[in-house]
Amino acid sequence: MNVGALQAEAEILLFLHADTRLPDNAIDLISQAVAEGFHWGRFDAAFDNPKPIFKLIAFMMNQRSRLTGIATGDQALFMTRQVFATVGGFPAMALMEDIAISSKLKKLGKPCCLNANVQTSARRWQQHGILKTILLMWRLRLMYFFGADPDDLAMRYYGRR
Repeated sequence: MNVGALQAEAEILLFLHADTRLPDNAIDLISQAVAEGFHWGRFDAAFDNPKPIFKLIAFMMNQRSRLTGIATGDQALFMTRQVFATVGGFPAMALMEDIAISSKLKKLGKPCCLNANVQTSARRWQQHGILKTILLMWRLRLMYFFGADPDDLAMRYYGRR
């Protein structure tokens, strides 16, 4: 992500997961947010599966993000080039880099939480099970909060442990 940011020429950077799609008006929404004085933000996330459980999970993810000011990669983070440089870009870590940069960014200002949905894949949730995935995500976040090595967390997340 840092290499991509160095190659980009725009003043606003967008970091998007490969399995996440932006709404049609994403560029306008981001530009408007920055024009209103926000230096960073994210979209609400929705899953590409219409089942009610996925709507609930997305709702909870978005509410958690609003309460904590922490954005995850599934929410398509955007920021100005200036604040990206100010926080030193993404830390070189195998997992939780989105949480780490959000923690730094929120010290500089409140994120813009765009109500428009990006649509992200429910594939992992479907393959590994919803409850198992929720428990894994919360366990990894808790371990990270208490200082676990992000490389170890990545091995647990990607199943190489």
